[in-house]
Amino acid sequence: MPLHVLVLGGTTEARRLAERLVATDGIRVTSSLAGRVARPKLPPGEVRVGGFGGAEGMAGWLRAHHVDAVIDATHPFAGTISFNAASAAAAVHVPLLAVRRPGWVPVEGDRWHVTGSLAGAAELLPELGARAFLTTGRMGLAAFAALDSLWFLMRSVDAPDAPRPARMEVLLDRGPFSLEGERELIRRHRIDVLVTKDSGGDATAPKLTAAREAGIPVVVVGRPPVPPGVPVAGTPDEALALLRALLSPSASRPGNSGSAPPRSPSPATASTSPATGARTRYSS
Repeated sequence: MPLHVLVLGGTTEARRLAERLVATDGIRVTSSLAGRVARPKLPPGEVRVGGFGGAEGMAGWLRAHHVDAVIDATHPFAGTISFNAASAAAAVHVPLLAVRRPGWVPVEGDRWHVTGSLAGAAELLPELGARAFLTTGRMGLAAFAALDSLWFLMRSVDAPDAPRPARMEVLLDRGPFSLEGERELIRRHRIDVLVTKDSGGDATAPKLTAAREAGIPVVVVGRPPVPPGVPVAGTPDEALALLRALLSPSASRPGNSGSAPPRSPSPATASTSPATGARTRYSS
């Protein structure tokens, strides 16, 4: 029987990881998508869509489908599912690891204002600008709904629901985005402040360079933490190497001391060790 790996996905890293797992002998992969995007890019392998019903529901799914390991490759800001996964994996005694792309760090010339929440971002905005480019996604718009004095350009994959700011133009688009395109959006809409989450990666980083070139401030919402004790990889290749280590016969399984060791998968290729909080420096 092949090893069954559940990938909690919805990100580019999750799709790339599913591609590598599908191509690895002795592994069966199921990718789970939250279902919040109308037309998601489906990864190879088996796919399920929708929630699990909390940590208890996920634990039941892991048991029923004989899952051998869980990889949390969700968006860095999908905090609830990450903690549910940690609880569920511990309950059924299967290894769990997380994949988190390195976050961004400011470079010379940036005017960053870092906050811990969307509500914190909304508090900062009135002092920083009047025309905001909002790139935090369609969820959480309620935090900005009361800012009637500001105008927003809001970009997301799908149309947002209420509550939302009264003065807002919606741009439906999916990354990756080019630097020239981001420059043009800032120029055409006379943007004087950018709001973003520290999602990391290259696909949406050009907006930071464009903001720096335009000399406008950037409100950056920091990431929620990964659940304590969950090992973290920075790339799909690192995740495969870490998965192999966690499933090796000598590896201990959290909450399951003394149990029989899991089966070992076929070798996975990786040349670097798992990431430990490394961050990406972006540039034009």
